[in-house]
Amino acid sequence: MHNGARTLQRCIDSVSGQSYEQKELLIMDGGSSDGTIDILRANAGKISYWESKPDRGICHAWNKAVDHSNGDWICFLGADDFFWQPDVLQRMVPKLAELELNMRLAYGQVAIVDEMGKILDVSGSPWSEAKRHLCYMPVPHTGMMHRRSLFKERGRFDESFHIAGDYEFLLRELKKNDAFFITDIIVVGMEFGGVSSTPRNTLRLLREWARARWNNGLRPINGTWIKAYARAFLRNMASDLLGERRLRRLAIRFGRLLGRPSAWEKFSKKEE
Repeated sequence: MHNGARTLQRCIDSVSGQSYEQKELLIMDGGSSDGTIDILRANAGKISYWESKPDRGICHAWNKAVDHSNGDWICFLGADDFFWQPDVLQRMVPKLAELELNMRLAYGQVAIVDEMGKILDVSGSPWSEAKRHLCYMPVPHTGMMHRRSLFKERGRFDESFHIAGDYEFLLRELKKNDAFFITDIIVVGMEFGGVSSTPRNTLRLLREWARARWNNGLRPINGTWIKAYARAFLRNMASDLLGERRLRRLAIRFGRLLGRPSAWEKFSKKEE
C-alpha cells in the first residue's frame, strides 16, 4: 500500500467490523506521505501490526505481511479493497474448516465498484470453469484465502514481478492442483482503477503473465494472449495519440453505434 489514505479507513473498518473474532489485521505501508500514517496511528487499537517504510513493491509488502502473520489462513487486501459484509469471515470459516489439508486456496466472488460503491461487475466463477483460463489470472486474488502451508510448500512472492506477482505465485499451486470456490458469497469489494488498468501497465501485465507461465514450465504465449496483447498495444498507441480521455469517449460512442457497451463504458466513472 502507498498513499491510500482516501480509502484506507473503509478497509480497516471492514476488517475490524467482522463478526468473526479470531482475526488479525496487518498493514504494510510503503512510506506514504498523504496522511496514511495518521490514520494508522488513530486505528492502532484495531491493527495487530503495522509499519510504514519504503519497500521494493507489492510482492515485498506481501512477503513481509506473511512473515508477521499468525493465522492458518491469510487474505491480501489493498487499501481500496474491503470485506463486503460484516459476516464474510463468519460465513467462510466453516467452509474452510471442512477442506482437506491439500486444498490450500479458497475464494469467492469480488464486486468491482466505483468510487461511490456502486457495483460495476462481479468477478469470480467456479473452479471447474476458471481453471480453463490459466493463461491469465483465473480467479480474483483479492479476497482469496491462502492456507499458511501454501507458503511453506511454494515459497514466497517473486519480487521481480511488479504487477503479476500474485499470478506467478498462484500458478505454482494451480498448474497442478485445484482451488475451492465458496458459492453464494461476495467476499470483497474492489474499487476499479488499480495499478494494472492503465494502457502501459496492461502491456507490462501481459508480458509478466507470459514470463510467469514460462517460469512454471507452461507455454508462455497462445492465441488468446496474442489477441489481448495486440488490443492492448493498439490501445496504448491510440492513447498516446489521442489521450486516454478522448479515446474513452470515442470507444463509448462507437460501442453505442454498434449497439453494445464498450468495456470503458462499463467501468468508466464518467462516460463523457
